[in-house]
Amino acid sequence: MRELVLKVLTEQKTAISLPELEEKFTYAEKSTLYRTLKTFEDKKLIHSIDDGSGAIRYAVCRDTCECNPEDLHVHFYCTSCKQTFCLNEIPVPEINLPSGFTLESVNMVVKGICVNCR
Repeated sequence: MRELVLKVLTEQKTAISLPELEEKFTYAEKSTLYRTLKTFEDKKLIHSIDDGSGAIRYAVCRDTCECNPEDLHVHFYCTSCKQTFCLNEIPVPEINLPSGFTLESVNMVVKGICVNCR
């Protein structure tokens, strides 16, 4: 099952949610797919994105990604087609937190119309 899920994730052009993944695996249980996604996320094969749509989406990490704050990139949510794109070439700007705060993760989502919907 893990190999099948990873194959589907690598074929995606955009980030995919658990319900969208479920549609591709009608014979698999939701809990199995969820555990698979969590395992992949723990092993840094994929990263999760909260794009504000109400569903967490998942995308495959680049080979050099360790999912550290310096590896993070901007995500684009298309308000027309409702797809979320990883903009790997655009890093999240540096965040200067006040003394005593420790940065663990950043979620930067830009919203607008994608090139396909324009």
